[in-house]
Amino acid sequence: MTPQSSFMVLATLPRSRMASMRELLATMNLEPGVVNPDNSLVPFRKLESLHFARFVVMDDQTTGDIEALYGVTRPAPPVYLAFLGDFDGSYDAFLPLLLKHASSGLRQIFSLCDGFARDADLHAWFLSHEQSPAAYYCNFVGRTVVQTREEECLRLALRGYLSVTPGLADRSPGEIHRALRAFVEKETAAGRLKLTPPAPTPLGWALRHVLDWVALILLVVLGVLTLPVTIIPLLLAAWKLRSLENSDPEFSPRPDPQWADHLATLEDHDVTNQFSAMGTLKPGWFRSAIVAAVLYIIDLAARTIYTQGLLARVHTIHFARWVYLDNRQRMYFASNYDGSLEAYMDDFINKVGFGLNVVFSNGVGYPRTAWLLLKGAKDEQEFKYHLRRHQLPTEVWYNAHAGLTAFDLHRNSRIRAGLEKSVLSEPQCREWVALL
Repeated sequence: MTPQSSFMVLATLPRSRMASMRELLATMNLEPGVVNPDNSLVPFRKLESLHFARFVVMDDQTTGDIEALYGVTRPAPPVYLAFLGDFDGSYDAFLPLLLKHASSGLRQIFSLCDGFARDADLHAWFLSHEQSPAAYYCNFVGRTVVQTREEECLRLALRGYLSVTPGLADRSPGEIHRALRAFVEKETAAGRLKLTPPAPTPLGWALRHVLDWVALILLVVLGVLTLPVTIIPLLLAAWKLRSLENSDPEFSPRPDPQWADHLATLEDHDVTNQFSAMGTLKPGWFRSAIVAAVLYIIDLAARTIYTQGLLARVHTIHFARWVYLDNRQRMYFASNYDGSLEAYMDDFINKVGFGLNVVFSNGVGYPRTAWLLLKGAKDEQEFKYHLRRHQLPTEVWYNAHAGLTAFDLHRNSRIRAGLEKSVLSEPQCREWVALL
């Protein structure tokens, strides 16, 4: 099994060069919101292990909120250019591949940023500007780009064979399964179909995975065993939290219509969309501690429990990350999800609204929560205004499996898994045929 990894290169972008940067990044698109995968700057199609990638000019529109709502005066934060993505395998293997195909274009892009020299060692510069996520989620650990493409070709080949083989679709599920197995064996032998076997799981990743499970179990066990000692501090913390929730100001005005329209032009060009948002965290050590604890638990759960297609009850997210910025004063969130933004927000509100609250309620202006878990996102209109107002336009977005939702990818993997079994029971055969 090949696990997935991420990268995020962050560089300060002078405001005087923002327009030039956006013009340059626009040359990578066929139209707003639609990337040219063969563009001359970063030819994404040549990066066969890359699932998703994006360029974002991180110009936070809400930086004045903390002063207006809390009276906290801070210097104006910088604007950043972020280049981030999700890929198969290790960072050490991916970065040389990226630089092999895109070093010239990346130099041209980052030359507009502060502190970048045209003759810089690009490999070293990337490493020094890498911004690791505080929490990271991958929909299905081990499912590679190559696998998704081969399995979609397999599904199409099976459907094509069914459509041109008279009477096959009317046979019993067991007969259909055997006939399609024979067809695939013939096609793979002729080289017309390819089903690459999974690579061995890296030993280092396997050991880390075991340690993650140990950490999760210890966290639960110690939490239960120490409860008699920690109950009083926890109650005091709950009282402190509740007092902050009662006094924290809400601020979720309707987003500027022109801003919302601009964001909308970049969305719904495919069955999958991108989302980028950033904002300022509420001041004070208590909120900082809550955010740190929550993100640690999310990250640990994403590496252990939620590795096979679900994040709690949500199955539409391919990848997501939470990243601290500016000495943990601000946060950036990015995700790749199926469906429209409206459906995406409704999915979260209806299924895991508490999950939204535990993280995002620590951001300035978020709709008021109760005991961290309740209310908040349930105030649907205020929440949607808040999210849209903090959203950033993604200048360039690449998706290696366009046209395929997370559900499609999982279905295709089930088709392949069933096909590779020489014998299935009658109920299993019926279920497998239904996938086609």
